Amino acid sequence: MQRSRAMTAVPSPPPENRRSRGDRQRDAIIAAVRELLEERSFADLSVSTISERAGVARSGFYFYFDSKYAVLAVIVAEAMAELDKLTHDFAPREPDESPSEFAKRMVGYAAVVFSSHDPIMGACNLARNTDAQIREIMDDFQDTVVDKIVGLVKQDSGARPVSDDLTALVRTLTAVTSMTLAHDSAFVGRSQDPVAAVEIVERLWLSALWGGADVAPRRN
Repeated sequence: MQRSRAMTAVPSPPPENRRSRGDRQRDAIIAAVRELLEERSFADLSVSTISERAGVARSGFYFYFDSKYAVLAVIVAEAMAELDKLTHDFAPREPDESPSEFAKRMVGYAAVVFSSHDPIMGACNLARNTDAQIREIMDDFQDTVVDKIVGLVKQDSGARPVSDDLTALVRTLTAVTSMTLAHDSAFVGRSQDPVAAVEIVERLWLSALWGGADVAPRRN
């Protein structure tokens, strides 16, 4: 009579080893787009180029994504979540902080945001005009930033905004800042040093929110 074999439980592999081949291919496509954006503009990327860099077939690409815009949308969503954490550093003007120092600090935070995701932000500015999903992601993020800055300005007793519509004013300033930091030639010129344009942006914030005067620091 044959003896039955004892059933031995096979230990589950650690989570990182349970990733499917599909997950790895999808991640490879996303990583390929990130790499390629460091080398060329988003407009110059093709599905063939992305697939070749990722090591997947074109059919494999379309299994996971409808287009290159869909890949960028995933990257943008991740970047916006990360950038949203940076905006938590936005804080009201300190009692000993002048308006010009505050303006410089706010533009400085925005510069950090753009420099940490420079190629991605550049691709977004290009793609937002042609892809509704990317435009919606970026608009949602901008709404969050605008709301935070409006809240800070409302807390500032020394603020003298040039418009009663503070939200529209801050939205305009934010848009000018983002396009300048993205080195859009319409804002910084062609082959120009963007530092001068950034200084002008800081003055715009100062003039628009404090009447251009570097009033005395706030008092408690």
